Amino acid sequence: MESRLKELEISVINKVKELDFSGVVFFQNNQGPVIATASGYSNRSEEILNVVNTRFGIASGCKLFTAIGICQLVEKEKLTFESKLADLLDHKFPHFHPDITIHQLLTHTSGIPDYFDEDIMDDFEELWVEKPMYKMTNLESFLPFFQHLPMKYEPGEKFHYNNAGYILLGLIIEKVAEVPFSQYVEENVFSPAQMVDSGYFSLDRLPAKTAIGYVDEENGSWRTNQYSIPVKGGSDGGAYITAPDMCKLWDALNAGKLVSLEMVEKMKTDWVHVEDDQEFYGYGLWIEKDTNQVVTKYHVMGYDPGVSFASGYYPQSNSVVVIPSNQESGPHKLMFEIEKHM
Repeated sequence: MESRLKELEISVINKVKELDFSGVVFFQNNQGPVIATASGYSNRSEEILNVVNTRFGIASGCKLFTAIGICQLVEKEKLTFESKLADLLDHKFPHFHPDITIHQLLTHTSGIPDYFDEDIMDDFEELWVEKPMYKMTNLESFLPFFQHLPMKYEPGEKFHYNNAGYILLGLIIEKVAEVPFSQYVEENVFSPAQMVDSGYFSLDRLPAKTAIGYVDEENGSWRTNQYSIPVKGGSDGGAYITAPDMCKLWDALNAGKLVSLEMVEKMKTDWVHVEDDQEFYGYGLWIEKDTNQVVTKYHVMGYDPGVSFASGYYPQSNSVVVIPSNQESGPHKLMFEIEKHM
C-alpha cells in the first residue's frame, strides 16, 4: 500500500510541474489526507506562495451549497421540489412558463434563458461591458440579463446547464429564509460543516491567505481577474474555500449533518442523463457511472476567468479529491492523474 501511495504522490508532483500548476491538490481517504500539496503563487506580484490552507474562488463549484440550502428548506417544509417559481418570487418574468418548478431549476431542466449562455457567448468578460462587475453586489443585479428573455425550451424538455436558474434558487432561499443568501449558506452549510476558513468575500475586501485569480495572456503576460468576475459571488458561483474545508463539506454531507441521509440520496439521484452513458446530474452535483452503470464519482467543478476547480467524492473507496486553482486550467488533469492510481 505504501509503495502505491508513494507512486501516486510522485505522479502528482510530476504532473504539477508539467502543468506549471498554481493551486492545491488534496486527496483524502479513510485514514486521512494522503496528498496535501500546494504550488504556485497566491499573489504573483508579492511572490506569496500558495499553501494548503489558502482560500480559492471555486466559481460554479458552489452550486452544491445552493442545492443543500434548498434541500434544507424542503425538509423544514418551507417549500417542496414541485413548488413553482411563479408562486415563490415577486419578480416579473413575462415570458417564463408558469409551471417551472424547484426540481427543474436544480437539475438545469427549467428551459429558462441564461445570463451567460455558452451557445451564444464564449467570453464571460463580455457581460461587464454594459453593466460593470463592481455593480454586481447582490442576486437581483443579475435579473436584467435574463428576466425579460424568451424561454429556450419547454420546462423539463432537456438538460441545459444554466447559471440563471441557480440565481433564482438563491433568491428563493433569501425570500423563504428572510436572510441574505451568503449569510444563509455561511450559517447553515459552512458552520455545521466546520468550514471555518470559507465564505463569500468581495474582491475589493479579500481576507488574508486568499489567492488572487490570474488570467494568462497569449503573449506571456498576465493580469488579475479583478475586472473579469462579479465583485461578490452568489448562488450560482463565487464562494471561496480551502481544500481541507471542502473535504469537510463532503464529510458532513455524507454523514447527514447538513440534510438527512434520505435527502442526501435524493440529491445524489441521477435525475438527468446529460451525455453519453456515463454522465448524469443530481441536485447541484454531477454523477459519473462506469459501463455497468455503477456510480464511480459525485463531483462539482467550476470555471471563471482566473479560476478553475474540481472536487469529487468516490463512494467505492470513500475518498475525496479537492483541487482548487487560481489560474484557468489544471485541476481536471490532476484529478484524472489521481484517478488512474485509485
